[in-house]
Amino acid sequence: MTLTDGRRPGSRGVAADHVSLRRNNLSVVLRHVRDLGPRSRARIADDTGLNKATVSSLVAELVERGLLREGRADSSRALGRPGQLVELGGSAVCGVGAEINVDYLAVAALDLSGDVVLEKRVPVDVAHLDPGTTLDRFAELVQEAVAAVDARGGQLAGVTLAVPGLVQGETGELKLAPNLGWGELSVAQEMRTRLGEPTYPLHVDNEANLAALAAYADLRQTEDGPVHDLVLLTGAVGVGGGVVAGGHLLRGGHGYSGEVGHMPVAPPGRTCGCGRTGCWETVVGLTALLHKATDRDDPVRDPSLDVEQRLAGITRRAEAGDARTLSALKDVGIWLGIGGAILVNILNPDVLVLGGYFAVLGPWLREPLEKAIRERVIAPDGGGCRVVRSELGFAAAVRGGAQIALDRVFVDPTMIGRSETGVAQ
Repeated sequence: MTLTDGRRPGSRGVAADHVSLRRNNLSVVLRHVRDLGPRSRARIADDTGLNKATVSSLVAELVERGLLREGRADSSRALGRPGQLVELGGSAVCGVGAEINVDYLAVAALDLSGDVVLEKRVPVDVAHLDPGTTLDRFAELVQEAVAAVDARGGQLAGVTLAVPGLVQGETGELKLAPNLGWGELSVAQEMRTRLGEPTYPLHVDNEANLAALAAYADLRQTEDGPVHDLVLLTGAVGVGGGVVAGGHLLRGGHGYSGEVGHMPVAPPGRTCGCGRTGCWETVVGLTALLHKATDRDDPVRDPSLDVEQRLAGITRRAEAGDARTLSALKDVGIWLGIGGAILVNILNPDVLVLGGYFAVLGPWLREPLEKAIRERVIAPDGGGCRVVRSELGFAAAVRGGAQIALDRVFVDPTMIGRSETGVAQ
């Protein structure tokens, strides 16, 4: 017998092929359980097309690596002895996501099952600090999350850093973050130095992209069926967008997609953080709302307060029927609808997800947005697009960052060592 490239059994190449095939099949089984929930070995074999003996062997190895665990009996079997379900384990395998934004720093550590090990956000007026000071504080927050993973005896799959700007993911270079006032900064290398040249993988990405990945994971299965295409709008001082098309994050030719806040759709007026006028975020960003709804000395403008505290103040005023607040929300909602309809016309997503402050104030923003989609989207019934509010709030980017780090395990489960006790080594 010879392989298609002429190699014979017993060669080093054949052994490598077997290792690669085994790794791939482990990944197939692990991702299948992640995406579809607890499954019996027989069901996994039926679903994936792998034979039952192979699946039993793969599941046994994943259990040894602490990535799957035995669950309850399979009650769906009508005849014969009920099979045992297997489910995601991996409580000791964790990923960390951390975010820099205009007025806060945040971090989250998740285990392989998606359970939160640590989640923290601290108000910081980043826009008025120099990058070095901000990165010093950021590194302290990341180290706190890594310590929380270590304290539970966990294995860290990696750390993903989220920043609001143009990022070259392969190098970790931040090209421009207009609302931070940063440009041409090697965030990855600066953070590696501050973290003591760590051995775990460290990656830098755009915060809206990570938030979109978190929203996609959250909406992977809904009452209306699976979501394969979505646009996430994340609102803070700046406005970003993340696009998932056919289940894959759309990054663009050079990795700079999603800068929807700088679509030139607004009338010339207030200057955007990027130095231009007419950008969408000048009429829908949080700064725009606060300028319309509050006076300069209003506490909700204080960046030393947590952003959710500030938004709670706006919510109370809206619920009380404050005319100025409601007028500002209506105005932002109308502009949100104008830009949102453009995106729906171009991308035709299943779902338009409101994230960040748009999600918090969604009860007042959603109606004009949906009205604009009905009126301005050329496809019938708004192209079938639904508007939903993200349940992840301001944690979306850090959750997405932690998931990106954990994805390495789902791609290559063999990076986690075996253990007879089924705990990751």
